[in-house]
This record gives sequence, C-alpha cells and structure tokens, in this order.
Amino acid sequence: MPDPVVPSRRRLLYGTAAVSAGALLTACTSNEPQESKPAADSAPVAADTPGKPVTIGFAGPQADHGWLNAINDNARSRAEKYQDVTLEITEGSNDTAAQIGQIQTLINKKVDVLVILPADGKALTQVGLQAMKAGIPVVNLDRIFASPQAYRCWIGGDNYGMGLNAGRFIGERLKDRPNATVVELAGVDSLELTRQRTQGFDDALKNYPTIRKVARQAADFTVESGQAKMAQLLQAQSRFDALWNHDDDQGVGALRAIAQAGREDFFMVGGAGAKSAMDAIKSDDSVLKATVLYPPTMAASAIDLARAVAQGAGVGGMAEMEIPASLTLYSAVVTKDNVDQYLPTGFV
Repeated sequence: MPDPVVPSRRRLLYGTAAVSAGALLTACTSNEPQESKPAADSAPVAADTPGKPVTIGFAGPQADHGWLNAINDNARSRAEKYQDVTLEITEGSNDTAAQIGQIQTLINKKVDVLVILPADGKALTQVGLQAMKAGIPVVNLDRIFASPQAYRCWIGGDNYGMGLNAGRFIGERLKDRPNATVVELAGVDSLELTRQRTQGFDDALKNYPTIRKVARQAADFTVESGQAKMAQLLQAQSRFDALWNHDDDQGVGALRAIAQAGREDFFMVGGAGAKSAMDAIKSDDSVLKATVLYPPTMAASAIDLARAVAQGAGVGGMAEMEIPASLTLYSAVVTKDNVDQYLPTGFV
C-alpha cells in the first residue's frame, strides 16, 4: 500500500478521484510563463480530441497487492483512451535501486513526462530531481518525494482523511450507545500512512466522548496477517461495538477469523475499496457495513495530468491557467446506500 506524506489538507472533490483531468482539459497555456499566445492556441480542447503526441513514462513498485495491481490497470486503461498518448510502463519493483534504474532508462529515452509512484518517496527523490533537471516534468503519484523540486504535480490519497471518515461513520452510529467500545486493525506500523490513518481515526473519536478505543493490532496488509491479528483481537476482547480495519485485503482474513469465531456482536468498517468488500457490503450478510476509499483511480487521473502537462493544458472548471501543484483525493465512505455508485472502481 502507499506511503505518502500528504502535502496539503486542501482537497478537490471530483467523484472518486480528485480530478479526472482528461475530462476537464482546456488548452490554456504551457507550463512555462509566456507573455501572450494567439487566441487560437488558447481555445478549449475536448478531452477526446487528439492533441500533440505525448509519450508518458510510468514507473511504480511491484504489484504485490490488489491496490497496486489496480494502480497499473488504471494507468494502462486510461492511456489507451487517448489516441495521442503512448505509455512506456516499467515492470515495477520494490527494490529502490532497480526502480531508479528503470526511471533512468525512461529519462534516457527522453519521454515527454513521467508518472512515478515510488517504492520509497524519500529514496527516489534524487531521480525525480534528475528528471526535472533534464526537462522532463514529473507527476508524483501518492508516495511523495522529499522535495517539491522533484515533481511538477503531486496527486494521491488522504490517509488521515481515511481514518477521520472511518471514525466519523463509526461515531455517528454509536453516539447514542452508552459506553461504546471500538477496536482497530491497523496496517504496517513502520509506514507513515498507518500512523496517519490511526491519527485521523483517533481525532474523529475525540468528538464522541462516550466511545472508547480499547484495543489495536497492526497487521501487514495481507490476508494471512489480517486473519491472525484479528483472531488475537477477538480472543482478547470478548465484546466491542465496532472495528476499523485499515485495508480491505487484510480484511478478507479478518472476516475469516470473525466467521470462525462466530462473532456478530459488532460492525466493521474497511479501507481502500476492494471489490470483495463492496460485494459484501451490498449483500449485507456479514459484519462489514462500510469501507473508506483510497481510490486507485488516482493513477488514471495521473495519466490525465501528465498528458495535460505535456500538452500545455490546464484543468477546466478552475480559474487557474496551470494544473495545481498538488491534488489530494477524498476518502468517501461506501455503504449499502451508495455502493452501486462506487462498485466500478472496486479492485481485485
């Protein structure tokens, strides 16, 4: 799962993704300041109208998780929608040196723009700087580089917002229940994203003084760890009212442990937006009642933004003549009432 340090609390809310730039492009100006341009150059251009041919280099980590696999799928499918886009996608690696080498290969190929989801944002900052110095704009996807000079635009998820919205959903359902208790199945504690999700959750619960968090276990974003850690929580806690699980992949294991224990005395809120979670929410035959999105559609939007940067386009519906420096996605809560709206974005 991603490990970003979110650069801003501002959010642009355009459905499940922060923005679908391809649907909102207008050819406003280039990314370099210019005194003036002919009127014909500044006329709006439809998203599906071919423009200047663009080669986008895409480099991400190894797709060893459902969410990361969906990131790659979203990037590929979005690029295929554009007649003027050629996508050069790397194999993907969790090895920092290997990913740096892959990005340097793309730089040497002189692609027009790079989309990079780094395995480690801090460790790959230098190669982002290298690309920018070579005149290749970088769209930094989710896990953020250590320097804003290493990218033209950042787009990613809101881990703090995930926890905040999970906490608010649970809080509203339990606010009238005396002495309500909740437990938390977190991700990997060494990751900043896990700490952000927990902090958002804890901050939300501060608004509900009758609710206490009584236990927390950190898992590893895998089915196996989710099952093992959930079993430990169930053994230690004979009763609680709600569970906040950070990740729907590990949630598959958590649901197995819950079924094996025969527990139905609480409800569960998941995280990320897996299709299996949305299917369970829709069928309404388990403790899982909601999931908080961390939408992989951000990769499709990153392709939109990369195309816009390379073609000197802005984002329609905004007064700004340039694409923003950062876009933070909104973490929507998916429930039985709205699951049909979000099912198409569910990943496997």
